[in-house]
Amino acid sequence: MDVAFENRKLEKRLCRLVGQAIDDYRMIEDGDRVMVCLSGGKDSYSLLDILMRLQRRAPARFELIAVNLDQRQPGFPADVLPNYLRTLGIPFHIETQDTYSIVKKVIPEGKTMCSLCSRLRRGILYRVARELGATKIALGHHRDDILQTLLLNMFFGAKLKGMPPKLVSDNGEHVVIRPLAYVPEKDLIRWAQVRAFPIIPCNLCGSQQHLQRKQVGDLLREWDKRFPGRVDNMLKALQNVVPSHLMDRGLYDFAGVRASGRPQADGDLAFDEEELPAAAALAADEDAAPRHGAATRRVFALTPEED
Repeated sequence: MDVAFENRKLEKRLCRLVGQAIDDYRMIEDGDRVMVCLSGGKDSYSLLDILMRLQRRAPARFELIAVNLDQRQPGFPADVLPNYLRTLGIPFHIETQDTYSIVKKVIPEGKTMCSLCSRLRRGILYRVARELGATKIALGHHRDDILQTLLLNMFFGAKLKGMPPKLVSDNGEHVVIRPLAYVPEKDLIRWAQVRAFPIIPCNLCGSQQHLQRKQVGDLLREWDKRFPGRVDNMLKALQNVVPSHLMDRGLYDFAGVRASGRPQADGDLAFDEEELPAAAALAADEDAAPRHGAATRRVFALTPEED
């Protein structure tokens, strides 16, 4: 196997998937100043790396600034990220706040720390974004994170709710984007190995091996291995919602449904088994990205020549 060829193929796929997600949801536009939240993990390293590649080739002009929140975890190698970012020649900011002590003090031993840690981190990063004049905040959540959140909310929160690719922040001041929304985690794992990113483990929550999110992640990985295309179709399902065929009375006026005597475009053969595609048809080309609207303006997606 030609390793260099496979690595180049992976790079093209990552750039295409990220570029298409940015275009589909207009995540980045001309003149934006994008704050890339860098944790030291494979996902955020890959996000910054791919955005820098797209920045060089996209018609839209935008700035990137990398931001890391040093939470004062014991043993955290504080010099790793600054040294790495200096080699890239990219503007960066390291924000130091001792959230580690707060979380350890408030959360009993053995309990999940992620929720409180996330809230503290979010508030600090919003403030930093305002101080830096960032117009967008880019997070490194990928396809599998989005689907894990969907299943967790279904199983434990009784909600059909995932992670949106683009949203307004809690305080209403910022636009948060997830450019890796179409990217499988397995591709990011490979890319991190190819690029030899200096990974920094999160000892605060990484040691909690029995988190529900990890269990759901294992489930998705097993499905992806045994049933190619299933996980891709789950993501596509989030882009093809049929409100009249769910049960949310706030989303669809079921009380107002009346027989009209006319065929309904979104109707249903109520007494028939719904016909599903054959198993073979579910297998998706691993290079294919979810499609949402053929008329979407392409700015960041690769041209056929580049691909």
